[in-house]
Amino acid sequence: MLIGLIAALMTTTSLLPQVIKSWRMKETRDISLLMFIFMGVGLFLWLVYGFFIHNLPIMVANSVSFVFVLINLFFKVKYG
Repeated sequence: MLIGLIAALMTTTSLLPQVIKSWRMKETRDISLLMFIFMGVGLFLWLVYGFFIHNLPIMVANSVSFVFVLINLFFKVKYG
């Protein structure tokens, strides 16, 4: 379980640098809209799966990641 929590922490926080960079630079030309859309759909499906199997680490990690992806998509639309 510890390995899963560490993996969830690492993959979730991996999206944070892009959020920070997009926010600071106010520019998202170099990030892929399609990649973030696919990532968002995938994370949402993982979140639903986590609810079905009642797995808190999956639900927490994917909901936080999904929020980061939504923020990145917002910045992409706003600054793209």
